[in-house]
Amino acid sequence: MTETLEKIDQMPPALREFILHWGDLGGQWGVNRSIAQIQALLYLSDHPLNAEAIAHCLGIARSNVSNSLKWLVDWRLIERTPVPGDRRDHFVAETDIWEMVLRIAESRKEREIDPATVVLRRCVSQGREDSQVGPVAQKRLEAMLDFMETADSWYRQMICLPKAKVFALLKMGSRIVNFISAVKQGRGDAKDAPKEA
Repeated sequence: MTETLEKIDQMPPALREFILHWGDLGGQWGVNRSIAQIQALLYLSDHPLNAEAIAHCLGIARSNVSNSLKWLVDWRLIERTPVPGDRRDHFVAETDIWEMVLRIAESRKEREIDPATVVLRRCVSQGREDSQVGPVAQKRLEAMLDFMETADSWYRQMICLPKAKVFALLKMGSRIVNFISAVKQGRGDAKDAPKEA
């Protein structure tokens, strides 16, 4: 994007489509469409933007833009940055995809997964002490808790790995599953190990 910011309907089709589609995806993920569109606009922009420019470009009310920017700053998906000679707040987006994914995952985990796991632990504990909770319900509660705790453990391990290693793992895809299956069947050895991409 150039220093002169076009309105969304005057943008090149590829940029316009990305911003509009990202807004639609935001709605499906439980995020306000305006928030997602602002993040997409800042992600594509090659220079910091202020709230007035964002409102003008996307055709969104200035108050909506301000609230959306606060939300994006809280989630650490954008940050304020000074622009010499301009006292207004300007914003830039996180453009490292892996960092963006990690920040979204971390925020959602803190707000949604962690509280759900606390409730599940309490329910499992109470169920074990309550004779009115049948074995089927108790087993299902324990299975869900086991899944949540396993996913949490996996997440903690993944965020500690260097980004290059994570991408190598992702690119290996089904080769990892095949390797694990071979090891379980006693056929795995060093030559069967998947090579990093």
